[in-house]
Amino acid sequence: MKDAVNHGPVALVLGAAVWQGGRASPSLRRRAGHAAQLWLDGKVRAIVVSGGVGLHPPSEAQVMAAICIEAGVPEGAVFREEQATNTWENIERSRALLERIGAREVVIVTDGYHAPRARMMARRMGLEARSDCPRRDYPLTWGMVKLRLREAMAYLYTWSRGFTG
Repeated sequence: MKDAVNHGPVALVLGAAVWQGGRASPSLRRRAGHAAQLWLDGKVRAIVVSGGVGLHPPSEAQVMAAICIEAGVPEGAVFREEQATNTWENIERSRALLERIGAREVVIVTDGYHAPRARMMARRMGLEARSDCPRRDYPLTWGMVKLRLREAMAYLYTWSRGFTG
């Protein structure tokens, strides 16, 4: 049996939208499902899901936890941070949980276009961080291109400012 308080990496899953009726957006489902698979494959020893309530309840963390548990991850291996509203807060507010379970290495689970900035932020907060991202399973639409361009600008802004909160 896997022990959540031991050595080895811990997945930190960054939130995404919850849709009306408490349904997971495709991005939220993809991230949580990928984290669950990392746990099932023995690549992480615990999962921290992070995200508060956005436009629609419940919290992103609550929806992701349910997806992980439904996929076969024991409830005791899933930890929730339910207040964060952005990437910085996802990482910063999860630090207490990560510390409590003795996480030395964090595997950030998010979409690939978002991972470089999230890793940079985590490292600036003193975490040993890498990322493991789900495969893109959707067409690259104009909306997704705009999202990637926005993220590239956010990365440059964060990098240039030495953003710390």
